[in-house]
Amino acid sequence: MVSLVDMKINQTGIVIKINGGAGLVCRLEALDVRVGKKITKLSSMIMRGPIVVKVNGCQVAVGRGMAKKIMVEVDG
Repeated sequence: MVSLVDMKINQTGIVIKINGGAGLVCRLEALDVRVGKKITKLSSMIMRGPIVVKVNGCQVAVGRGMAKKIMVEVDG
């Protein structure tokens, strides 16, 4: 299990846990990022900036602080 920040580009996995309060969970659910969803990391900038992920065929940008709290079980 790794955080979304630690995933490699084009790596896919399942969201296992969100380490945050109700506000963070609600915000991520609005972006369709929730526990049990398949997620693919598409891009990120080194040391800063948002992380772009693909969920249900849609691209979503997530801030680095939020991404650190999203725990993913990586495929393979």
